[in-house]
Amino acid sequence: MMRWIGCVMIGGGCLGLGCWYREQFRLRLKALRTLQELLEIMMSEVRYSKATLPECCMKLSRRLEEPYKQALTKVFEEMGRNEGEGFGTIFQKHMKECLERLPLKAEEKNLFLQFAGGFGFEEARMQLSSMEQLKERLDALTKRLESEVAEKSRMAMGLGIMSGLLLVIILL
Repeated sequence: MMRWIGCVMIGGGCLGLGCWYREQFRLRLKALRTLQELLEIMMSEVRYSKATLPECCMKLSRRLEEPYKQALTKVFEEMGRNEGEGFGTIFQKHMKECLERLPLKAEEKNLFLQFAGGFGFEEARMQLSSMEQLKERLDALTKRLESEVAEKSRMAMGLGIMSGLLLVIILL
């Protein structure tokens, strides 16, 4: 009886681990899509509302949920204090803290943070150009990741189930 209970617990644990990995893949894709949305909204605010980048951050903080909301609010507040740092530096600092909590790879985080590094005293047209380039790169990355997520999710679940079965067979 104890063996069967142990086998069920091991099988359930392995299945749970497979589910956890599958969810991590999905959360990564969701985080990338949110970054795309953030960028698209920022581009439309600069393009149509003629808003400055700090103003865009404030408007975005009202629309998005945590952890983005807090980071964007901090960017707006720190730019309002006008302590001599540029938008790019402040944006990178606060968004880096925000992105640390997300299941993104380092290259994806760096890709998103790099675009703000070039913002100094650029005009709106140059800012839009920089954002459009990042949007294209994020779109390509998201498309590639969408196909990988489906494949890797199936693999994670399969490996979880198979490893559970293997351990159960070994124990019996």
